[in-house]
Amino acid sequence: MAASTSNTDTARPLKLAEVERIEILGTESIVCGFHLVDYIWTDIFTTLAPASTYVLITDTNLAKIYLQKYQEAFQVAWAHSRPGKAAPRLLVHVLPPGETSKSRATKSAIEDWMLGEKCTRDTMVLALGGGVVGDLVGYVAATFMRGVPFVQIPTSLLAMVDSSIGGKTAVDTPAGKNLIGAFWQPKRIFMDMAVLSTLPAREFSNGMAEVVKTAAIWTPEEFDVLEASADEVRAAVLEGQRAQADDAGLTVASRSAAQKMLLRVIAASARVKAYVVTHDERESGMRGLLNFGHTIGHAIEAILSPQVLHGECVAIGCVLEAEVARRMGHLGEVGVARLARCMRAYGLPTAIDDPIVRGLVGDRRLAEVRPQRLMDVMGLDKKNVGAQKRIVVLKRLGQTLEMKPTNVADALIEEVISAGVLVQPVPADGAQLRSVVVVPPGSKSISNRALQLAALGVGECRIKNLLHSDDTQVMLAALQAMGGCSFSWEDDGDTLVVVGGGGRLRTPGHELFLGNAGTAARFLTTTVNLIDAAAGEATVLTGNARMKQRPTGPLVDALRANGCSIEYCEREGSLPLRVTHAGKGFPGGRIQLAASVSSQYVSSILLCAPYAQEPVHLELVGGKVISQPYIDMTVAMMAQFGCRVQRLAENEYLIPRGAYTNPAEYVVESDASSATYPLAFAAITGSECTVPNIGSASLQGDARFAVDVLWPMGCTVEQTTTSTTVRGPPRGTLRALGDIDMEPMTDAFLTAAVLAAVAPTSNDGVTRIRGIANQHVKECDRIEAMCDQLAKFGVRTENHADGIDVYGRSLGELAATTPSVHCYDDHRVAMSFSILACAAPGGAEIRERRCVGKTWPQWWDVLARDLGAPIAGADPKDEKKEKETADEAKPAATAQKSIVVIGMRGVGKTSLGRVAAHALGLKFVDLDEHLEADVGKSIPEIVNGSGWAAFRQHESRLLAQVLTQTHATGTLVVCGGGVVEEEANRSVLKRYMASGAPVVCLMPNMQHVAAYLNRDKTRPAYAITSDINDVYARRLPLYAECCNYEYLVDKALL
Repeated sequence: MAASTSNTDTARPLKLAEVERIEILGTESIVCGFHLVDYIWTDIFTTLAPASTYVLITDTNLAKIYLQKYQEAFQVAWAHSRPGKAAPRLLVHVLPPGETSKSRATKSAIEDWMLGEKCTRDTMVLALGGGVVGDLVGYVAATFMRGVPFVQIPTSLLAMVDSSIGGKTAVDTPAGKNLIGAFWQPKRIFMDMAVLSTLPAREFSNGMAEVVKTAAIWTPEEFDVLEASADEVRAAVLEGQRAQADDAGLTVASRSAAQKMLLRVIAASARVKAYVVTHDERESGMRGLLNFGHTIGHAIEAILSPQVLHGECVAIGCVLEAEVARRMGHLGEVGVARLARCMRAYGLPTAIDDPIVRGLVGDRRLAEVRPQRLMDVMGLDKKNVGAQKRIVVLKRLGQTLEMKPTNVADALIEEVISAGVLVQPVPADGAQLRSVVVVPPGSKSISNRALQLAALGVGECRIKNLLHSDDTQVMLAALQAMGGCSFSWEDDGDTLVVVGGGGRLRTPGHELFLGNAGTAARFLTTTVNLIDAAAGEATVLTGNARMKQRPTGPLVDALRANGCSIEYCEREGSLPLRVTHAGKGFPGGRIQLAASVSSQYVSSILLCAPYAQEPVHLELVGGKVISQPYIDMTVAMMAQFGCRVQRLAENEYLIPRGAYTNPAEYVVESDASSATYPLAFAAITGSECTVPNIGSASLQGDARFAVDVLWPMGCTVEQTTTSTTVRGPPRGTLRALGDIDMEPMTDAFLTAAVLAAVAPTSNDGVTRIRGIANQHVKECDRIEAMCDQLAKFGVRTENHADGIDVYGRSLGELAATTPSVHCYDDHRVAMSFSILACAAPGGAEIRERRCVGKTWPQWWDVLARDLGAPIAGADPKDEKKEKETADEAKPAATAQKSIVVIGMRGVGKTSLGRVAAHALGLKFVDLDEHLEADVGKSIPEIVNGSGWAAFRQHESRLLAQVLTQTHATGTLVVCGGGVVEEEANRSVLKRYMASGAPVVCLMPNMQHVAAYLNRDKTRPAYAITSDINDVYARRLPLYAECCNYEYLVDKALL
């Protein structure tokens, strides 16, 4: 359609904005400002070559908002610029919105329409819209009449900072994005920041990916600003103009602080791109740097578009390409972590399976993003030279390795983009004489404590060697959200500068999502109670699905008893939690806390205690305290920050009121749990490894792993106060440990277990690890996980309530196939089995390579580059589908022996047994109910009428009958609690076990059992004593004698 061409003698005054110009290719063609509509037409009419026809092309969404304004301003500007002269034609063409319009068909339709309107070579084309409109219309202008002038008017943040600058024009094809196009420079690029006031939040994030990308390759100072000012930038773009007057920002003097921030961010990014384009217009070298993140990002976009936006795909691509740089040894983990954190701060995904992406496309569509398919799409990338793929490799944030994309091997790219990793055995001759030094990242435990202490403290603290991982990023984000401190980075991110807020915290304004970060979740459960907020305001702590299963009940119980208002939003005993503030903070005073499940509960209260309303007298109750060294670590670190804890008795602490005083510098020692992996590599391969910053003076209990575990297994260990060196014995000669209590270093039991799997000599080849009950409730049930996954290597294990038995085998006896190890998204499972894979005949496929990001994101780089293990990318198959296929291929199975369940009365044998029987497709028999039906009397009637001896005789007769005759197969049989009291019954159960049948003992939390039985008066009293704990103490060795499986039942762990 055409606008009216009549002239107006009484045109309204022009509103000409004050603008900032940016030079590109020798002319100041990029124009930035606010409310530019009048300025745009005036500049076109007065400074560019005149045209007989102006063609404005936009989409239907934008036409509703801006078309009338541009048509009216066209007439006004012409009247002021050429008074008395007839106006040229203004033609308007409106497109359907979206990526589908960026096609050869749409381009042809526009050209046919322009030809039909008799447009000639003196036509000027204007693209009003985002990247789709700009790319498409630019390509039309490049080819119509062999090229006509055109103007870009980008309306999205992404188009302003990316596609509108540089003259790249293109359409998409079925083979990929932007494969057909031309270089055609616009005469002007008008960036009207005022249009961003209508930008949806997701489009803001979409554009910020390119802003962050540009800073990451070129300007470290700008990256620092973006990293530190995410909230301010977001507010500037999305909220900065909504409360402003219509013309606010038109002049420099009228611009708000938010508008100035917005202009600064966009202009800074545009200047970088303009400089690069000026020096390499046709992308022969330097301009390729602007494609950082695009090699992998475009491949993802080709599969998941249009549901996933360009910027979202580029954000993922930037992080993955940074990981490529790290894998090559050019970029440190600090750089990767900072880049990922910055992207996340702007609401962008950072991994292919990021929850943001999964929510947009669903699991089925996401499953289409396979490594090989991505590699195939990358094979068509425009930066390739023949078959050689090229990627922009970072050297540091703000600097690239080369001033052009770098050649990168396919195998390395595929390794980084793969969900899994294949670890192959290290050749014997390649490890024997190898001696390496490995520096693990900072301790997760110390890092999280240091962050909280410095945030609550007074003054500035420079934290060095901080762990950059998923867990610490969660803690950083939560502390920032509560606003009680500020953070900045120095030394290219190697030093975190914390300015503490002295314990003054505010409500975050949104849920605190903590992922699967158990330490952060437990610590922050107490911390949020320090928030000084009006009564009734609340803070919600939540996490991922696994975090919602992990226990926090004892800590919540203690805090509730202390007067804190905390409620469970979903299941009892776990996150999410809603903490309602009462305006008076954390009460303090006397607190009793059950600490037999997690020492993190204790540390959580200790860390916050100085800021309570009263001095805290903390008493630990409920049995043996777990992981005492971690409590000692907390106490020692509190002292380093100026608050001393008095230990009144073994399990009693007094914490005076006070405030932390931040030391000028705090150096986080390396993670002792992580150090066990390279040391174990030396042990299992017969090589030598030194960890230079973990020694006998460490705060961490796991620092004794080399002395207490590796030395007894046959390794040579040299440990000073600050370093540890391990030399492994000849390959295949590790010794079993026999009995070992690993309670002081529970997280290291997984490393010990994989070494025990290949330690067949001494102690009958058995390693019995105890003191690790808390490992049932970590990122996963680690004890069960180790049993299940070691079985894939042909290693026999036994699962116990507080430990695991591992029956060592020689290397030659391990499975010759390549097991696929399921890691349960647990970093320690993944790293432990990667060590076993270095010696196992078939290596191993580690299914979830990225879970190591929790504590050692660069572990695979270290394993391959430093330790010399052969690794490659792996694309794990769906285990469930594989199992279903395998099950279908199996011949019909013969009936399996029945499962027998024993354990104390009240532990839940009947309830759990019915559920298990249903799930396993088995019949269910409760021996007590079976006995009552057989005798024709209830158990109380039998006991009261004939005594316990008569009841036991009936029980013995029926137990033997059930297990040998009536229900010998296909049944789950639940026995009474006292079945093991009779020698005859014990003999039946032991013979049954010897036949290869399973007898499972449910191990109880006796406090819960006692509470239940006190409520349940339907059962007869115990024959000998009414003290249930005495009964349990007597039966415990009998249960152990009569079972070959143990299963812990404790609702406190749920």
